[in-house]
Amino acid sequence: MSSARPMAPPPPAPKPGRVKVYRALYDFQARSAQELTFSEGDLMYVSDEQPNKDWFQASIGGKKGLVPANYVISENVEELPNPLHEAARRGNMDMLAECLRERVSVNSLDKSGATPLYWASHGGHAPAVDTLLKDPKVAVSVQNKLGDTPLHAAAYKGHVECVRLLLASSANPFVRNQDQKLPSDVTKDADIAALLDKAMKEDRVNEEEYAEYLSDSDAD
Repeated sequence: MSSARPMAPPPPAPKPGRVKVYRALYDFQARSAQELTFSEGDLMYVSDEQPNKDWFQASIGGKKGLVPANYVISENVEELPNPLHEAARRGNMDMLAECLRERVSVNSLDKSGATPLYWASHGGHAPAVDTLLKDPKVAVSVQNKLGDTPLHAAAYKGHVECVRLLLASSANPFVRNQDQKLPSDVTKDADIAALLDKAMKEDRVNEEEYAEYLSDSDAD
């Protein structure tokens, strides 16, 4: 039997930090092969976890390299707050895809406590909803500060296709907002009401909630 000690397992890969997005306000010319050249208006994706205080790893136009740290933390750039939310809100598929490719958090929250999926659902941007739902890390039923989920938003605004996509991705139709309203309570669209009712009937995990829902409906 060999007396050789087994090799230690490799250390776990470091988890990526939150990715921040900046717009360059001035041109920068690389001085080595490792640096990135960029122009005014270019978007720069930078992780907030950096191993070197003088140089930041960044991605610009799909190309990765180094940029001087003092460029990023100075007035040479403008930080873009919640760029994925803005892309989802506007249905801007190019920007949405770029943010996801550069690992901007799909579940980040804006000041209202909403996710990008909420705003895509609220705006009725079905292609954006579909793209966000395909991200393996997406959380489908996050509530904002008012307690509303993406399903509440899509149901309230009458976006049938968004409701269908959310339900197909296991959005929870039994979540109540701060007004104790279910998504089915906030919609005025008959097709959406039918989709939600069907989803609640078929939800075996929340059978008690469905029985309560029927009881409340009968009381009305």
